[in-house]
Amino acid sequence: MIVRRRAVPAVLAAALLLAAGCSSGSSGVGFPGQGPRTAPPSTAPGRPATESAAPAEGSVRVLRTVAENLKSPWGLAALPGGDLLVSSRDDATITRVDPGTGRTTELGTVSGVSPSGEGGLLGIALSPHYASDRMVYAYFTSASDNRIVRMLYDPRKPAGEQLGAPDTVFKGIPKGPIHNGGRIAFGPDGMLYAGTGESGKRGLAQDRNSLGGKILRLTPDGEPAPGNPFPDSPVYSYGHRNVQGLAWDDRQRLFASEFGQDTWDELNAIKPGGNYGWPDAEGRSSDPRFQNPIAQWHTDEASPSGIAYVHGVIWMAALKGERLWRVPLRGTRAAAAPQAFLTGTYGRLRTVAPAGDGKLWLITSNTDGRGHPKKGDDRILELRVN
Repeated sequence: MIVRRRAVPAVLAAALLLAAGCSSGSSGVGFPGQGPRTAPPSTAPGRPATESAAPAEGSVRVLRTVAENLKSPWGLAALPGGDLLVSSRDDATITRVDPGTGRTTELGTVSGVSPSGEGGLLGIALSPHYASDRMVYAYFTSASDNRIVRMLYDPRKPAGEQLGAPDTVFKGIPKGPIHNGGRIAFGPDGMLYAGTGESGKRGLAQDRNSLGGKILRLTPDGEPAPGNPFPDSPVYSYGHRNVQGLAWDDRQRLFASEFGQDTWDELNAIKPGGNYGWPDAEGRSSDPRFQNPIAQWHTDEASPSGIAYVHGVIWMAALKGERLWRVPLRGTRAAAAPQAFLTGTYGRLRTVAPAGDGKLWLITSNTDGRGHPKKGDDRILELRVN
């Protein structure tokens, strides 16, 4: 099935482009210790170097359903051989999926997970040294907090017994019935990034001594990463409400999706040490203290979770909005109005990840207690995108 959609209406498009135009731009967006990232020199003497923009409009083709009947799937990690690991928020299990056959094998249950509300077993990621250490990282809600653990994965053991005991790497992230964040990813610098929520306590987002409402940057052992913007702190950026999407472009610049409250959801270009405004600002603001989003949506059109970067475009999975958003980039700005695909076709969309060769993996989220499951839910889809 191939799906093509017009971009959003002109009035909304203008608002989105205005938000992009007032964002912080590319200056300062990158890794600590690096200067501002710039484009390669222009071939024309005397002209400033610029980055080409992705096409304003694209397309999505659903190639196939990879797996079905998954319960509350949340995180996704691709193994070196091509198989996929998927976490179940409510069952606290990790399942291996063969994308060729759709066969599923349960690795085991992650001990210590306390699922309730929006919490449970959330994001997963492979160690940057997975080939030698076989470690799988997970972000989950325990009885007392949100934390990050790592576990040895041994596929030689019987199904259901392949996960070692969790080794806690980082703990103390505030938990609540809502806004637990949960996305983790290793960046191109080998550091571990985590998106957290303010757990329903708004003031935590502006408190730099709190771990809630932040993007954290850690070493693989859970220490504050070298070069972080605040001395001896794991905090990389703050003023977030609930971050569930992290992705880097091909110039190693970080982008993040964020849930708004009643008005605006956001896609942000992340600047080290940047303040993204919550709870004092939701969406675009005229306050110079805050970094503005590069795109924003009304909450019934988005409620964004996972994001992925492919060929100059950020793809964003929307839960309440039940659609896949395409945001073409020029540097760290939106190059055109966002474009929606699959609206209402597969219900709530939780996680999207690059599948190589211009393709995406897409996970639905209709069995999380807020959707309307259909036969076969939840599922993993393979998409061709441009």
